[in-house]
Amino acid sequence: MIPLAKPHIDKKDIKEVKKVLKSGCLSLGPKIKEFEKRFADYIGTNHAIAVSSGTAGLHLCMKALKIKKGDEVITTPFSFIASSNVIVHENAKPVFVDIEKETKNIDPNKIESAITKKTKAILPVHIFGESCDMGKITKIAEKHNLPIIEDACEAIGTTYNGEKVGTFGKASVFAFYPNKQMTTGEGGIVCTNDEKLYSQLTSLRNQGRASMGWLEHDIVGYNYRLNELSCSLGITQIKKIDFLLNERKKVAEKLTKSLKNIPGITQLPKLTSGKSWFVYTINLDKKYNRDEIIKELENHGIQTRPYLPAIHLQKAYKELFNYKGGEFPVCEEASNTSIALPFYIGLKNKEINHIKRTLKKILKNE
Repeated sequence: MIPLAKPHIDKKDIKEVKKVLKSGCLSLGPKIKEFEKRFADYIGTNHAIAVSSGTAGLHLCMKALKIKKGDEVITTPFSFIASSNVIVHENAKPVFVDIEKETKNIDPNKIESAITKKTKAILPVHIFGESCDMGKITKIAEKHNLPIIEDACEAIGTTYNGEKVGTFGKASVFAFYPNKQMTTGEGGIVCTNDEKLYSQLTSLRNQGRASMGWLEHDIVGYNYRLNELSCSLGITQIKKIDFLLNERKKVAEKLTKSLKNIPGITQLPKLTSGKSWFVYTINLDKKYNRDEIIKELENHGIQTRPYLPAIHLQKAYKELFNYKGGEFPVCEEASNTSIALPFYIGLKNKEINHIKRTLKKILKNE
């Protein structure tokens, strides 16, 4: 079976994690501080706060912004569900805006019409490592005095007009699940230039602990800490991030060269400048039963997944907000026709050729 994804772990990664194990200091030690410093320097922000997951980071941002019941946060329905769940966790409402067909990012031209008196923030998602149009989004946010929280969980190293994403909002969040460009096993990080927000987030991730007080808590917080083992892996991974991003780009280029001009594939990912490759998704002609294609690929030893299911049509969201379908047609079409193919450093040419031949055969026979 050719897997959908797998992390790139080398001897240096393993060696440094072993050192932490032997040290006996497994939490709240020197590695978290080093990882935060290195990551902030790479992104270009004053601060970074390592947390247990990207979801945890986004949730802390909602808490720090005091998002509450009755508030609205504008975001995209085409994302991993966590970007909306964190809003619902605070009893607020995610207000969805449809996406651009080409990039699959939130359509900036539709954001302003969704703003109401209840809107408290904008949460754009740099989907699949492709930057949102931060120029337009920033102008809208400034006009309406709304903070931006960038969901950059899939976009470490992505740039917009030469500037790294994660530097445009009040805060940004990155994630390091094993299928990401770099990994800490599980884990995430929040980046910000805002001193007050940095202080709040640092306290919130550690049970609301006071900065100088042992077991003294000024606010009600969470256990969203990231352990020293994960931070150690994060340090070795961020040191070689340029290598990781470049190798993933090479794999994406090989896939695109191999899959172009196959009848039945309506869209391949764009090899755009500034993109950081997270997954490799294709879109099929609507005449195909996408789910049957996925099953057939699996029968040929190729692991694939639908990427991504529309959030507003998930059972929980249909029940909460009474979505019926048809509300966000561009998102729904992308969701119903997309397939994520195997994509990772080390994907062999013979495996890419097998994917190509199998797709051509299945799509032709269907």
